Amino acid sequence: MSDKNYPEIIAHLSSTLRTMHRDMPGPMKGFGTLADSAKAAGSLDAKTKELIACAISIALRCDGCIGFHTRGAIRAGASREEFMEMIGVALMMGGGPSSVYGAYAVDAYDQFSA
Repeated sequence: MSDKNYPEIIAHLSSTLRTMHRDMPGPMKGFGTLADSAKAAGSLDAKTKELIACAISIALRCDGCIGFHTRGAIRAGASREEFMEMIGVALMMGGGPSSVYGAYAVDAYDQFSA
């Protein structure tokens, strides 16, 4: 297990993001609208969209994104088996660094599932 605590990471980021919403409401509202629209159920369900976001988060090596989207995937009903399969796709797309961030994502899954 890594020393990264994903619930703490997203708690900290959530606090800072609230400050950003207060201090620059236009851009943050625009991003929020984009995110809500992109995650809304359509041809793909919410779980699939969160798993896609997790794979991209791993490939781009974004700890905050891993935290938010892992939590979202779990809330949308993603099983550990589905999560591990998603990490395989992220590894294919991101190479060696994605194997490290995939391991971090497993830690995030375990922390949010506990």
